[in-house]
Amino acid sequence: MTLRILQNKLQNKVTEFSSTTKNGELVKITVTLTNKLPPGSPVCIQFFNIILKKILKSLSMYQVGRNFYSPSDPVDIPQHRLMLLPGFVVSIMKLENQVVMSADASHKVLRNETVLDLMNGLFSRVPHERFTDACEKEVLGQVVLTRYNNKTYRVDDFDWSTNPTHTFKKKEISYVDYYKQQYNLSLTDLHQPMLVSTLKMKKTDTSDTPQAVHLLPEFCYLTGLTSRALSDFLVKDSDFRLMKDLSLETQLDLPRRQERLLKLTKNIERTQAAYSELEKWGMHLDKQVSLTGRIIPPEKIMMRDNIYQPASPADWSRDTRDSRIISTQALENWLMLCSRRNEDLAQNLLFNLKKVGSGMGLKVEYPKVVQVEDNPAYFLRALQQNTYPQLQLVLCVLPSNQKDCYDSIKKFLTLDQPVPSQCVQSRTLSKQHMLMSVATKIAMQIICKTGGELWAVKIPLKSLMVVGIDVNKDSLNKCHSVVGFVASTNARLTRWFSRCIIQKTSDFADCLKVCMKGAIQKWHKYNKELPNRIIVYRDGVGDGQLKLVVDYEIPQLLNSFQDVSTNYRPKMSVVVVRKKCITRFFQVSSRGIQNPELGTVVDNEATRPEWYDFYLITQKARQGTVNPTYYNVLFDDNCLKPDHMQRLTYKLCHLYYNWPGIIRVPAPCQYAHKLTFLVGQSIHKEPGLELSDNLYYL
Repeated sequence: MTLRILQNKLQNKVTEFSSTTKNGELVKITVTLTNKLPPGSPVCIQFFNIILKKILKSLSMYQVGRNFYSPSDPVDIPQHRLMLLPGFVVSIMKLENQVVMSADASHKVLRNETVLDLMNGLFSRVPHERFTDACEKEVLGQVVLTRYNNKTYRVDDFDWSTNPTHTFKKKEISYVDYYKQQYNLSLTDLHQPMLVSTLKMKKTDTSDTPQAVHLLPEFCYLTGLTSRALSDFLVKDSDFRLMKDLSLETQLDLPRRQERLLKLTKNIERTQAAYSELEKWGMHLDKQVSLTGRIIPPEKIMMRDNIYQPASPADWSRDTRDSRIISTQALENWLMLCSRRNEDLAQNLLFNLKKVGSGMGLKVEYPKVVQVEDNPAYFLRALQQNTYPQLQLVLCVLPSNQKDCYDSIKKFLTLDQPVPSQCVQSRTLSKQHMLMSVATKIAMQIICKTGGELWAVKIPLKSLMVVGIDVNKDSLNKCHSVVGFVASTNARLTRWFSRCIIQKTSDFADCLKVCMKGAIQKWHKYNKELPNRIIVYRDGVGDGQLKLVVDYEIPQLLNSFQDVSTNYRPKMSVVVVRKKCITRFFQVSSRGIQNPELGTVVDNEATRPEWYDFYLITQKARQGTVNPTYYNVLFDDNCLKPDHMQRLTYKLCHLYYNWPGIIRVPAPCQYAHKLTFLVGQSIHKEPGLELSDNLYYL
């Protein structure tokens, strides 16, 4: 029996057809009506997305990853050897009252450089004995595009023993002859190795062994910006133009974005093949959806002696410039490391730290200053000789942005001798006109890392603990994931308990029981009671993974309460946070379309009928279009009114101490992300609990 979907209902429930084969055999086909699907059913939505893919391909667009791009309409950026492919991320979904096509503009960054070009450059720069290691370090994990078929592949390995003159395993033809016959492409280097990409296994595959494809470096174009390019951008002033030139094309303002989206719908309606496909299934594109949102009242920022109503929630640094922070500890016993040639920069920083600290209420005493050579080994040796548990802080003025030096310092001061640390590059301190603002930023981080509190907002709920959870990959060991768990430990939500655990690769945390138990015990230590309400914000979960959160992560959290006390039953809510979503909102005014105001909430019409979800705008875009943050409440024992849940979420977006303004996600989510980033990029081991009460990872 085969399942088929028909666009028109047959007259009878059971219909028989007959046909004759070429051999004269009579074949009977019986069609039985089994179900009539409503347009919003999951099967129909899946089918509509298949139709949409056919429509986009009929517009001469190619699928790269999950998005569709137009190779015939590239945007060249020759000064950076880059090319942008304009395209769209498109999806059909069921909202509250209708089925909609959700679309947004997208761009694919291509470099006018093949993998072979990159390898040739490395061959001339590195010693020959390190050439293969250098190639693997630069290329493995990169996504490449083969223009002959407009497909993308992830490079998983090099096959140094195979070159283009070898033959296919399943075909008696060499690679060089195959590409000539199939694509009319000629090779210039017959000795280049092959790239290996492991293909994703399909559900219909019966083999347990994943299939691999061999690719020629000469025909593989690099996509995106490599870590080297990003590093160059951070180091060289001239490369500031790189990001600026890219943003001119990728960060579309509202009129240009609107124009691009309307052009897509017009192309679908004007192209005969695309329109016929829609018409065949009784579908048509209607106008853009109009809806009504709400604006949450602005928050007041509470300092030690004053309460401020910021001129803009996006940045209140000027409003609170002369105010004392809520609490801090005098910086009396601390160490400063710098190279000999950067001694003057270190002394200037110290002078400015004292100056800005006095206004904040931070007393900065003169540290022990140790001068070392410009070498990571000397920095590490100085730390081993001069650090001890009673130190409040270690501040290192780094001579360059060399990652090895930064990583070795963070590893030692997190694992071997747990002491809060602050690193700053000498290049940052050399800009005299910015030194006061740099010193202010560093002073804020020092206060947080030594247990201080900067500001607060009014939290009406009593006995509330909020939690942020994030999971990221370990950059060194790809089979490991890093779980970050950050929980508040006081009523004002200004102090935090942080824990990080490394587990075998999974996008889901299997250590939440022990993390939640530790957080509750820490709350009890400081408040002499157990929290009555717990709200968990889980970052980085897609629609297809929600069931696993419900079935796997939430039970861990619920079971942890039993380990704290047999009769302990706090009210708990679990909210999934997603920063990346297709949906965009435009506000219509007398001046035309513009970005919605900060605090705008959309909780109907654009949301899903089966979920308790909402969009919240906590971003102010100076250029381009704002991205709303999407929230989905998967579990809710607190039974807060939707407006109260939304307002609490908005308040939490004001409590991230690394920026004096509102951010896109609740503060505990961003703290958890910063923690997993530090561990996954630099430390690669689980930090001890000695620093768990401080935001040492800012």
